Amino acid sequence: MKNLHYVIYSTILQNCRIDNYVKSLGFDTLSIWYNIIMIIFLNGSINAGKSTIAKILARQLIDTAIVEVDLLREMIEWMSIKEAVPLNLENAISIIKNFVKRKLNVIVPYPLSQDNYEYIVNELQDIDTQIYFFTLAPELSEVLGNRGNRELNDSERERIKHHYNIGISNPSFGVIIDNTSQTPEETVITILNNIN
Repeated sequence: MKNLHYVIYSTILQNCRIDNYVKSLGFDTLSIWYNIIMIIFLNGSINAGKSTIAKILARQLIDTAIVEVDLLREMIEWMSIKEAVPLNLENAISIIKNFVKRKLNVIVPYPLSQDNYEYIVNELQDIDTQIYFFTLAPELSEVLGNRGNRELNDSERERIKHHYNIGISNPSFGVIIDNTSQTPEETVITILNNIN
């Protein structure tokens, strides 16, 4: 019987817009968050679903910017990753502050180590806004496979293994979501429920 409920639930999510589903749960995305500016960090390894979830989530919130830190990395591809990560985060913080100053919600999909988390919290402590951290943590076997239209290369697979080894998928901060068996829409609903 449990499997039948899951099939029905999944079918509903796939056949209707998520905002209608969220409203059917009693949430009004236009009024709950109308006067609240939020910063939402989506942590997780490569291929965990961060960018996909960010795009869907942004459609559920009013006036939302997505800060793709990886795009900042592309500006300095010649720099080693060890040097680039602190600079990328510094630039991302500036962009986040600028968007918040203009009353925009911000979603940041990016893998965060404990040190990166502490840096972000410290740099954003002067901002009077809600900050949320969610980690997308599908099982390693799932995230090492090609998900959606993305085809991983060997370097990305090694980076994923590194992320899992250093605890990116199991941090000491925020809410951890095992999205192995969830559709992206179900993951967004989990996030919205935690924010509410």
